Amino acid sequence: MRHATCDMRHATMTVRPPIGKQKKYRHQELQIIHAEELDPPEGRAPICWKLITNLPVSNHADAVHKLEWYARRWKIETFFRTLKTGCRIEELRLTTVNRLADCIALCCVVAWRLSWLTILAREAPVASPAAVFTEAERNLLDRSTPTLKRVTSRDLAIYIRAVARLGGYLDRAADPPPGTTVIWRGMSRLADLVEGARISRPPLGTCG
Repeated sequence: MRHATCDMRHATMTVRPPIGKQKKYRHQELQIIHAEELDPPEGRAPICWKLITNLPVSNHADAVHKLEWYARRWKIETFFRTLKTGCRIEELRLTTVNRLADCIALCCVVAWRLSWLTILAREAPVASPAAVFTEAERNLLDRSTPTLKRVTSRDLAIYIRAVARLGGYLDRAADPPPGTTVIWRGMSRLADLVEGARISRPPLGTCG
């Protein structure tokens, strides 16, 4: 994660409709926020955001607040991309509105969890894996990922990378952190492994 120092300005602009429609549409008082990075790293263009909003921006703190909202845009887009490409909600062919709404609600939970795992692996890599994975899931990841046997510190990032490897992530030294696509595939495979382990156990009260 990199931090950028930006120069920021904001102003109010009156936007008028075309001349022929000024009687039909009223003028809009819009807020313009301009943020530009100071001293960007070599080889990369500076960050330059030009935002227009109808929300109130009366001081510097308001402008910073709106920029913080905009900075979350990529996480929101990742969530909806997971919802559409991973859960494939646009391909649902349910016959009633209620069934469609229920299915989309369930898919939203799945997409949120995948997005949350992706973000958590980057922002809290040393968190306890027990906060995310059950004991059965951790045991199966230990057994299905040979490299985990050689790792001494079993933090959250290690297990999420193990899930990503189940989904096709190569985990090479120069590879970027795993994204939602490989984590989605890995979680699907992990769910199959958990179910397979469950049904392979003999019923209670029987001899193995």
